[in-house]
Amino acid sequence: MRSDYSDRPAFETVRPRRLSAPVVFNSAHSGRVYPERFLAMTRLDHLSIRQSEDAFVDELFSRAPRLGAPLLRAHFPRAYLDANREPWELDPEMFEEPLPERFNTTSPRVAAGLGTLARVVAEHKPIYNQRLTLADARMRIEGIYMPYHLALQGLLSDAVTRFGVAVLIDCHSMPRIARSGDRGAPDVVLGDRYGTTCSPYIIDLVETIFASAGLRVVRNRPYAGGYCTRSYGRPQRGVHALQIEISRHLYMNEVTLTRNRGFETLRHLIDRLILTLMDMDIVSLAAPGQARAAE
Repeated sequence: MRSDYSDRPAFETVRPRRLSAPVVFNSAHSGRVYPERFLAMTRLDHLSIRQSEDAFVDELFSRAPRLGAPLLRAHFPRAYLDANREPWELDPEMFEEPLPERFNTTSPRVAAGLGTLARVVAEHKPIYNQRLTLADARMRIEGIYMPYHLALQGLLSDAVTRFGVAVLIDCHSMPRIARSGDRGAPDVVLGDRYGTTCSPYIIDLVETIFASAGLRVVRNRPYAGGYCTRSYGRPQRGVHALQIEISRHLYMNEVTLTRNRGFETLRHLIDRLILTLMDMDIVSLAAPGQARAAE
C-alpha cells in the first residue's frame, strides 16, 4: 500500500503495441495507492481499509496488453473513490454542508454506504473519523473520476473506429459467497444486466472458459453489473459490456490480502480467456449498419 500519488498517476492505460481486437479490459477496484490525507481521515487500520479492494485483479488481467488489448487500471483505491458508481452518487450524512439537489442521494448503493465516496468498507466498517466537505468530493470526482471515464470512453471509441464494435470486460473480484457446506457457492459471477448489455455469444463464451476449468459459474446473481456495465453496454450500437466477478478465495487469502497457491493457476486461466476473447467472431457483434466495418 502506498500513501501518495507523487510518483505515479491515479490511473493508467496500458496499451498494446498493436491493437489486435476490439476488447477493452477495465480494473477499477484494484487500486492500492492511498493518499496520505485520506489515511489521516480514516479510523481504520491499514489492513481494514483495504477490505474493499479487488486486490490483484489488475495483475490477473495484466497480460491483456501483451496479447493485443488495452487495460485500464486504477491506482486509486475503491475506499477513496468508486469509479463503478454514478459520478455524484453521494450520502448527504457524510458531508458538512448540504449537497446539491441534482446529486443522487437516495440510491440503494448510497443507503448501503457504498456511493461514489463510500461511507463503509467490507463488514460495514465506517471509514471516516470526520465529515467531509463538498470540496473533497469535487476534488476526487472532477479530478480523477471524470478523467478515468473519459479514458475508458476513449478506449471504447478507438475500438469502434477500428473494428466497428467494442467489448468492455469489467474485471472484479468478490468475497467468497458462503452457502450451506459451500454447496452451490459460485466461483464466478457474470453480469450482463439480465441479457441487456452484451451479446449472448460473449457471455456464453466466457462462461465456457471458466466452466471448462471446473469452476461454478452463475449469471447476474448476486452481481448483475454495476455502473460501467449498464452505462457502456449498448449492444444495439455495437458496444458490449460484461462484468466478471471472481471469488477471491481462488487466488488469495481474504484476511491477510496475500496471494495463495491458486494465483498462478487462475492467471493462466485468465490468459486463456483473454486469448479466446481476442479470437472471437466480431461480425455478429456489430450494430445494424456497422457489419461491413467489422468484417
